[in-house]
Amino acid sequence: MQTTIVKCGNNREIVIPEVFLKNIQIAENDSVDVILEKEKIIIKKGFTIQHRTTKERLSAFYGRDINEDYVYQTEFDWGANIGKEIW
Repeated sequence: MQTTIVKCGNNREIVIPEVFLKNIQIAENDSVDVILEKEKIIIKKGFTIQHRTTKERLSAFYGRDINEDYVYQTEFDWGANIGKEIW
């Protein structure tokens, strides 16, 4: 299939048919990777970073819900005094 390169300000744009975009699931304003390889220009669907909360990130890191076994303590026993600590 042939298409046209169009001038847009100091850049050039290429028209990509809608059927191509639907086939690889790219929509308007999606990010894409443009790669120059020898005499080819390759356009690939870009990786989108999904926003996650701190709780979601920690749960993913630990592999479980971070609130499931968290115990709220007001005091913690550090063991017997070793030196000349005064408590």
